[in-house]
Amino acid sequence: MQDDHLRSTMQTVSKTEKNHGRIETRTAFVTTDIGWLEQKKEWKGLKCIGAIHSESTTKKGRTSEWHYYLSSRELTAEQLLHHARMEWSVESMHWLLDVHFEEDWCRVESKDVQQCLNMFRKAAINLIKNFKNRNNSKAAISKLMFECLMEPQMISRVIFEN
Repeated sequence: MQDDHLRSTMQTVSKTEKNHGRIETRTAFVTTDIGWLEQKKEWKGLKCIGAIHSESTTKKGRTSEWHYYLSSRELTAEQLLHHARMEWSVESMHWLLDVHFEEDWCRVESKDVQQCLNMFRKAAINLIKNFKNRNNSKAAISKLMFECLMEPQMISRVIFEN
């Protein structure tokens, strides 16, 4: 997808966001015209290919990344940006669960118990995130969770404080 001629024939959309001290521009390129792709027979049901080019600018400098996608659905460039963003939110939650609760190391065998623990962990993370947002806290999630363990009043604040 780093071929300028190929990209010029593809549907394109760009979005720029400013968050967490950085400016990020994501540009999606999508095509359903895959006749030129020699390997298309290896991908049963392939309907479109796409790429997202992400450029981030921070005080430290600029980064540039390419992410490539194959889809069994015909997607617009806008839809590709949306689906890629939704995938990131799922991965982000999984990362939080693994880092703060070591969820990948949990060896509970009962599926019902696994689901209950997962719901409780997600609820705890969401309570902490909401607390951070309400109080404009810069503290790390892990620090706030540790404070909850060490100070019973902190748990009350996280759960009940508006």
